[in-house]
Amino acid sequence: MLQWQFPFSEDAMEFERGFIKNVKRMVVKVGTAVVTRGDGRLAVGRLGALCEQLKELNTQGYEIVLVTSGAVGLGRQRLRYRKLVNSSLADLQYAQFELDGKACAAVGQSSLMALYDTLFSQLDVTSSQHLVTDNDFRNVSFRKQLLETVQSLLALKVIPIFNENDAVSTRRAPYEDSSGIFWDNDSLAGLLAMDLQADLLVLLSDVEGLYSGPPSDPNSKLIHTYIKEKHQGEITFGDKSRLGRGGMTAKVNAAVCAAYAGIPVVITSGFATDNIIKVLQGKRIGTLFHKDAHLWTSVKEVGAREMAVAARECSRRLQAMHSEDRRKILLDIADALEANESLIKVENEADVAATQDAGYEKSLVARLALKPGKIAGLAKSIRVLADMEEPIGLVLKRTELSDGLILEKTSCPLGVLLIVFESRPDALVQIASLAIRSGNGLLLKGGKEANRSNAILHKVITSAIPKNVGDKLIGLVTSREDIPDLLKLDDVIDLVIPRGSNKLVSQIKDSTKIPVLGHADGICHVYVDKSAKVDMAKQIVLDAKIDYPAACNAMETLLVHKDLSSSSLLNELVMELQQEGVTLYGGPRASSLLNLPEARSFHHEYNSMACTIEIVDDVQAAIDHIHKHGSSHTDCIVTENHEVAEIFLHGVDSAAVFHNASTRFCDGARFGLGAEVFNLPKFLVLNKAWLIFLTVLI
Repeated sequence: MLQWQFPFSEDAMEFERGFIKNVKRMVVKVGTAVVTRGDGRLAVGRLGALCEQLKELNTQGYEIVLVTSGAVGLGRQRLRYRKLVNSSLADLQYAQFELDGKACAAVGQSSLMALYDTLFSQLDVTSSQHLVTDNDFRNVSFRKQLLETVQSLLALKVIPIFNENDAVSTRRAPYEDSSGIFWDNDSLAGLLAMDLQADLLVLLSDVEGLYSGPPSDPNSKLIHTYIKEKHQGEITFGDKSRLGRGGMTAKVNAAVCAAYAGIPVVITSGFATDNIIKVLQGKRIGTLFHKDAHLWTSVKEVGAREMAVAARECSRRLQAMHSEDRRKILLDIADALEANESLIKVENEADVAATQDAGYEKSLVARLALKPGKIAGLAKSIRVLADMEEPIGLVLKRTELSDGLILEKTSCPLGVLLIVFESRPDALVQIASLAIRSGNGLLLKGGKEANRSNAILHKVITSAIPKNVGDKLIGLVTSREDIPDLLKLDDVIDLVIPRGSNKLVSQIKDSTKIPVLGHADGICHVYVDKSAKVDMAKQIVLDAKIDYPAACNAMETLLVHKDLSSSSLLNELVMELQQEGVTLYGGPRASSLLNLPEARSFHHEYNSMACTIEIVDDVQAAIDHIHKHGSSHTDCIVTENHEVAEIFLHGVDSAAVFHNASTRFCDGARFGLGAEVFNLPKFLVLNKAWLIFLTVLI
């Protein structure tokens, strides 16, 4: 969900799918296009994956009823083959066969059920077959007996398999006639879900879910939650199923009917091997139909393009303002943060409590919490940023090309930035203030654990933006599922900056044509040389590790010169770290010397009260270790030997390299830059903030 207004609910995805945790009984319907391949033959691999999912769920205690299509399509393929075999050469010259649908159903049903029985038997699951017609359900006694039978089978952990018996259906045109109690397997599945009082109905199709238009249309978008009042008149359906009778129209009709009767429905792809499992994990896949869906739209939803275009238009108005006017916006934001500190604190505490209850790691909770004094510190850094030199319109170079023809290189805003950052709500404030000072539009996607904190901070900040600029200058993206749509907007968004894991950065780089400025790990080192002063070394090491262990500039690896292994300094460092509650791991040399558990990897960011210690031969060995196992973030040397210090400072290829200073000093505010987004390798530390984030040199 994309939004500009403050949402008072929890994370939208979790809220909408919260009912999943109470699901016990479910009906699964698999369509013809999933059951069969393009040539009409059975898709054995897909059916095998389906049966494996159902077996897993059956083992976990779920009660499952399966409704399957595919008999007609399978029978048609087999009868067509039989017709060809029995045809004369003259008949083959005019090989256009009109096959009776009821005959196809009769032939295909036995093959289909035989395969299900074989697959389930291999998985040690018992299944039962139920062929029904519309007329059967008109008989009250039959209907009651059927439900009692199914209840008994479910109690025995048997999976009942239903299919409409098209071979004996009395419907005049079973592929077109939609009269009666049910008219295809989709509506049969919905009817069974209601009669059996199922907790969930899953309709498996050959597409990811319901789209705003034909799935083949590149402009069509997946609808995650169907809202009848909104979508009923907007959707254009594509072709019907290539082999079955219903297609998406039939699925939507059945889903709407069941949902409004109180049975939640999810339409999703049956081509994936684990989509049913993902649905039951509460993941936001497919299209959800729910009777309360219309109540979840109090927040104004907008499309990705609308949000990005709005941010661009607002940024152009911001760029046209005088520097003093943009400065005033920042000062107003600083005041607004301080004025709303109590409200921000309430929302942040709610996020922290939720993550603690959910059992998240302590390091994540630490990054999430806005500790006392944090809001005041953020406001102070914004005021420092407001008073800095104007970043827009700086003349960087003037060249006289010929007499009277002057070429100037000036600084200017980048345009619209998409920033994906981790669960640190203070990062939202820093990024937003930098964007405003530099005249950039902004789209923000923070970690879902900080949803409430991000929402209130976004509201406070945008409320301080004047109307002649527009509060849509900064858009807040609250669902990860919206990121793919944003990454397609290379004509609107000018730069993507992902803060997170290497996997996240790689995924974003592979998914967009927009330039990506990626940063992931913060594996920072402190190297204590043999000439280091004892007290200074202890101060720097302790500050680098325990001041804020969850920060990206906290020390993760302590390297110690081999000559110190026999001195008291190494033992004192180990003892003081352990006294502060730091869990220590050793490299091969340190673990043997200090009797420490061996670290699984040197390339590991703890983000907690833990770190690795290793012994190295000299400064060059320390540099080699950092280059092999580090992340080019921040590294420091503690030494009184200036020659050794120069070797380290010039040899380490990291964004920040310090001599006799804690890695925690790598911070935009401490550098006098007001704020920072992240360190980028191979950029000079003191110049990085403007160069990386604020302006592009033309």
